[in-house]
Amino acid sequence: MNVSIELYASLMKHLPPGKSRFRRDLKVDDGLILNRLIEQFHIKPEEAHLVLINGHYIDAEERDDRKLAAGDVVSIWPPVAGG
Repeated sequence: MNVSIELYASLMKHLPPGKSRFRRDLKVDDGLILNRLIEQFHIKPEEAHLVLINGHYIDAEERDDRKLAAGDVVSIWPPVAGG
């Protein structure tokens, strides 16, 4: 099935080559678990601070159970500090 992943800020370095600056379209196994997708990109759990699927926040405790569906857009931000 096809999904998209968006990685922001310091996580962009984990993206494979492609045209979009922060987004890649992927072909993944049906029913892939969200945390398995995150692991495939070598993102540590503490780096995946804010995770959304189709614009809806997914709490860290839910990420081991949340299956992806065709067309999902997964967006991930690292912890950010600023002033």
